[in-house]
Amino acid sequence: MDLPRSTIRRNGVETLEKRDPQAEANGHRSDRLPVIRVDADACPVNVRMILERYARRHQLELVFYMDDSHELSPAYGEVRRVGSGHDAVDLVIVNQVMKGDLVVTQDYGLAALVLARGAFTIHPSGMIIDDQNIDRLLFERHLAARGRRFGERSAHIKPRQKKQDLDFDRQLQVVFLRIQAGLSLAAPQG
Repeated sequence: MDLPRSTIRRNGVETLEKRDPQAEANGHRSDRLPVIRVDADACPVNVRMILERYARRHQLELVFYMDDSHELSPAYGEVRRVGSGHDAVDLVIVNQVMKGDLVVTQDYGLAALVLARGAFTIHPSGMIIDDQNIDRLLFERHLAARGRRFGERSAHIKPRQKKQDLDFDRQLQVVFLRIQAGLSLAAPQG
């Protein structure tokens, strides 16, 4: 069996690593610290800095995934470079994510897949993606793609605001409080 390959950069040194996601998944222990996994191809710089600061402070593993066409040298964490190709980064993240990990992504399709694996997901805007909102988000994505096929133009993307950084930082703390408490991210049933 050919295992997926990814290039790992730790402390400025790149190495090629073969990983066995099935073995990792079977080896999950409840006392394992969560890993923060970042779909870094389109992740805002400020979000990366917030994640680095949080992961360093709490001594958590932080992994940035990106394809060969991007460069990143984080102050904390490691970079896993994945070959280019449609959804190549997404597939590696899905194969390596474990129950209890946190995935930071703007991709709702990826979010749906990691939620199914028991991981937590947060959007760089600070929106927590969970079982309560993923269906709506995927439907909205479908409608937007359909509109683009029929020539509709999407709204202009506004520059990132400081409030979004604050929202992300606050929601990141909420997610980790829930992970530590062993709770799901689903809204409490009232």
